[in-house]
Amino acid sequence: MNSDCGVMSGAVIFIKDNLKIDDTKVEIVTGIINLYALIGSAAAGRMSDWIGRRYTIIFAALIFFVGALIMGLAPNYAVLMLGRFIAGIGVGFGLMIAPVYTTELSPASSRGSLTSLPEVFINFGVLLGYISNFAFAGLPEYLGWRLMLGCGAIPPIFLALGALVMPESPRWLVMQGRLGEAKRVLLRTSNSKEEADSRLADIKEAAGIPKDCTDDLVVVPKRSHGEDVWKELLIRPSPAIRRVLIAALGIHFFQQASGIDAVVYYSPRIFEKAGITKKTDRLGATVAVGCSKMFCVLIATFLLDKIGRRPLLLTSTAGMVLSLVLLASGLTIIDHNPEKKIIWAIAVCIATVLTFVGSFSMGLGPIAWVYSSEIFPLRLRAQGASMGVAVNRVMSGLIGMTFISMYKAMTIGGTFFMFAGIVSLAWIFFYTFLPETRGKSLEELETFFEKPQLRSGKKEEGNFGQIQNENGVVASNGHDQL
Repeated sequence: MNSDCGVMSGAVIFIKDNLKIDDTKVEIVTGIINLYALIGSAAAGRMSDWIGRRYTIIFAALIFFVGALIMGLAPNYAVLMLGRFIAGIGVGFGLMIAPVYTTELSPASSRGSLTSLPEVFINFGVLLGYISNFAFAGLPEYLGWRLMLGCGAIPPIFLALGALVMPESPRWLVMQGRLGEAKRVLLRTSNSKEEADSRLADIKEAAGIPKDCTDDLVVVPKRSHGEDVWKELLIRPSPAIRRVLIAALGIHFFQQASGIDAVVYYSPRIFEKAGITKKTDRLGATVAVGCSKMFCVLIATFLLDKIGRRPLLLTSTAGMVLSLVLLASGLTIIDHNPEKKIIWAIAVCIATVLTFVGSFSMGLGPIAWVYSSEIFPLRLRAQGASMGVAVNRVMSGLIGMTFISMYKAMTIGGTFFMFAGIVSLAWIFFYTFLPETRGKSLEELETFFEKPQLRSGKKEEGNFGQIQNENGVVASNGHDQL
């Protein structure tokens, strides 16, 4: 569903000319979908607890399908904005539920790789969007952008059909008291029967069901309509929940404050500022951006459960800072020499756009979704994840709706120097605040943040009388520390 980012980057060039809109309306139509996504993400948490994770995915796909059709058939700017509104709600649903579903379904040993798969498909969608822009660029203006946006209705069909045959989240099933179904799902998604039994016992304990309960169907105490969850998250959070919330919201804030969506949405404009004048050449260069994102997110998927979240996250962020500084420098040099075509500066700008999106996709891009969906306790996961999506979409919308105004006010180079400073702050936040979560079950992570000094590579006492050494091996110290 996030193929919209790639499609809009090129489609908006033709929308501006065909519908005769100014840059302010360009910013609005580009970024407003992310603010509309707030509605979807806010509703998705409650709905996924009500009808289940799987059917929420299907619902998200149907909403985006309708929105994409309306955008593709839009006769004017007003109808286009209606399509953006409906599609935005679908985006909010999808961004919230996809990582939660895959996190809850995955075993700890491969949770990072599997939970990053939605980001893989997002990047694949962005790449397809860029390719469709390039393919339809030669068509008449009134037809090209409508085909670009209308093609976005195709992927949700396959997503909805695929979701019909996917298993439900075992953790959601346990919350409903459907233990027999949960066990069958765990047997299908675990490496052995022993692992499935262990995972089921941990989930039952987290849900408040006795571990020795062997019934296939049990009565679970009725939960509130979410009021208690919001109180625990926002009004009276424990120190551990407060740290989880800061970590989850912080990583989503910095993911979008890095300026990634400015590059994804406005890469043709950036390449124009870098000296590439022909539309087809600029759209061709954006295909290279999509390829860089796709290649690097595949690397991240392979490495997340091998070397962990922190090393990838810190390396990714450092690469983004370096790329942004070089990109800003190149754009500044070109901007100060409008009469000259400085080939080496143009090459630096193109190369650093590719390394920036590549560095993002190798770490911060997928890890934000993986990390924020795995650290919340079971009872808070849906609403907590929806808050992360809300922060993510607000920042993405603000960047998308102000980027053109920002670079007109402070120059294109100055804008990317600003993003470099923000990403530098992000590196410090990640280094000091985000512990390693690789290899830990979701139930272990429910108590992981109760020790504020927990950090990767340090010896610490766990919450249940456990000591973790440098290699992540956990051993009992013989007494509880409750």
